[in-house]
Amino acid sequence: SEFGIKGDANLKTWDVKDEIHQLTVPVLSIGATHDTMDPEQMEWLANEVQNGTYHHCKNGSHLSQYDDAQEYFRGLIEWIKRVN
Repeated sequence: SEFGIKGDANLKTWDVKDEIHQLTVPVLSIGATHDTMDPEQMEWLANEVQNGTYHHCKNGSHLSQYDDAQEYFRGLIEWIKRVN
């Protein structure tokens, strides 16, 4: 990713990837084909947590709620109904 961390040295080295599997709350991770955040990374996150779900917006970008709204909200609403 082109995103980098600047500032406090503690944040630069903070890494909790090995602890993600401990999360038990339902998690929805949404990725999109044209997002600057890697959709495979978003899917990885959903698979690492205990109650994770991944939803992919095929025509979306980083603002899928706007440019792929129908798919974004379909996935979000389905997830909310499932965990409610």
